[in-house]
Amino acid sequence: MYRIHPSTILRELFARKPYQGADPCAARFLFIGLDANYAASIESGPIFEALVDYHRDGPAFWRRHGVHHPFLLPHYRGDGRRYHRNFARIGFEPRHAEQVSFLELLHVPTVGRNSLALEDLDGEHLATLRRAIFHGSAQFVFVSAGVLRLMVATGMFGELNGARRARGALSVLFEDDRRTVFLHLHFSNYGKFEQPLQAQAREIGGLVGAA
Repeated sequence: MYRIHPSTILRELFARKPYQGADPCAARFLFIGLDANYAASIESGPIFEALVDYHRDGPAFWRRHGVHHPFLLPHYRGDGRRYHRNFARIGFEPRHAEQVSFLELLHVPTVGRNSLALEDLDGEHLATLRRAIFHGSAQFVFVSAGVLRLMVATGMFGELNGARRARGALSVLFEDDRRTVFLHLHFSNYGKFEQPLQAQAREIGGLVGAA
């Protein structure tokens, strides 16, 4: 069950573009998450105007501000900053903005702590997700363990339910002659996960030149 965000503006933005960054079917790097979560008071916060600009055109925002997400702007200190600071360690630059997309399993913005179940997911959105992974331009797709469990449970991503094999600090879930799907640590991790998270970020960064 989840709580949809009360912001009409955010809900309308997601209705037009239920993803963040580049078009997921055109991006080279695709990062799959559970849901896009925002503070209940985000509309009255200092970055809301920037957040709206970001959702309208993520790559343009990145090129204009030099950071891939509004949560990295200097005057934001709320939830989600750790995730995006860890993601930034990969080393993507504004020139890569059209290559990077974030696509969640849930098609709407949320608020508060949520525990997603199969009945929360939208079939049409999942079909878009499947197209982006297996039939789009993505060369490198990344999912965390929690995301993988729910994807497999839908029955729509059986390719990801096979044997895993290690590739350095990452694990490969699926590979063909066009794309690789990796299992990685969630970017919000810290503490004992810090070193393996940094190792994975370095490995993903090494793929940037291969794209």
